[in-house]
Amino acid sequence: MRVFIQRAFLRATQDSVSLMRSNMNPKRYILTGTPGCGKTSILRALEVAGFLVVEEAATDIIALRHAQGIAEPHTNPAFIDDIVNLQIQRQMRVSDLAEVQFFDRSPLCTYALAVFLGVPISITLANEIERMKKQQIYRKQLFFIENLGFCEPSAARRISFEDSLRFEKVHEETYRSFGYECIRVAPQELSARVEQITHYVAAPD
Repeated sequence: MRVFIQRAFLRATQDSVSLMRSNMNPKRYILTGTPGCGKTSILRALEVAGFLVVEEAATDIIALRHAQGIAEPHTNPAFIDDIVNLQIQRQMRVSDLAEVQFFDRSPLCTYALAVFLGVPISITLANEIERMKKQQIYRKQLFFIENLGFCEPSAARRISFEDSLRFEKVHEETYRSFGYECIRVAPQELSARVEQITHYVAAPD
């Protein structure tokens, strides 16, 4: 299996190199899905293959607040805006650094999170979604990583599998409502998931 995975990563690396050689007009792809779907493992593999990966903001905000002694960061009124502001910073920081960029979630995931939590859509979030539309920041095709059939808890992931399925549905409905196409990445070997993504982005428009 290790050899098979290494070969998939080599193909992914070759795809990334060929893409980096083309004229710079960044293609920003979003990866999303419910917590515990394997998204982070896919992104780590893409990063090792040479692609630029932008980390998830929500997880880092939660980790920071936990370190500050805040047990339930999502109850803070500034929680959603904190996530959005970090997403904006990270997107702008890498704006033109690579031909292909993979984003671990986007402000539309933050929109879905607000819906899931039952909190209002803030002005900051609404403005960022408007900027996304006007500037066409992200590709309209995103990779929707399907759940693995379970959800293992972590410090930042305190959600039951049943709730994670509801969270997954809210995400898909949110992206579709904003006109995005969800390219589904089914549960399978990590190497196969990575290969599906790299082959898609390497194909001509």
